Amino acid sequence: MTPPETDLRIALFQPDIPGNTGAILRLAACLGLSVDIIEPAGFDLSDRALKRAGMDYVEQASLHRHLNWPSFQEWAAAEQRRLVLASTRAPTAYTQFSFQPRDILLFGRESVGAPDHVHAAANARILIPMAEGRRSLNLALSVAMIAGEAIRQGQLSAS
Repeated sequence: MTPPETDLRIALFQPDIPGNTGAILRLAACLGLSVDIIEPAGFDLSDRALKRAGMDYVEQASLHRHLNWPSFQEWAAAEQRRLVLASTRAPTAYTQFSFQPRDILLFGRESVGAPDHVHAAANARILIPMAEGRRSLNLALSVAMIAGEAIRQGQLSAS
């Protein structure tokens, strides 16, 4: 069975941990999603840990690098894409949000999340509800949960 066709994208704002990015590239390759990395990353994108986590899927992933936030924003606007930011400060649970096929699922840095100017630029902000007193989930797990819900919604609307 092949993944459903989608134009959904995953964007990582200045990722810090190569293992997470590798796992996300592997997920994206398996689900047929594209990944945008907004630089600078906290590691060399040719890093061994990136390749170890992503295995041979890193070469199969559709990866697009953006020099910085302004260049990514310009590209996303030209593509008429909606930026959906995952944040622990967001007002809406991802399961209560209506995703669209051309959304870009945007995720902040593992160490500090997304800065205020990224929050301000997002068209929507969503969160993964967690037990009280918990700060955050692993980035790759968060991406998998939210991308899975967005894909599920797309399959429901297509049927």
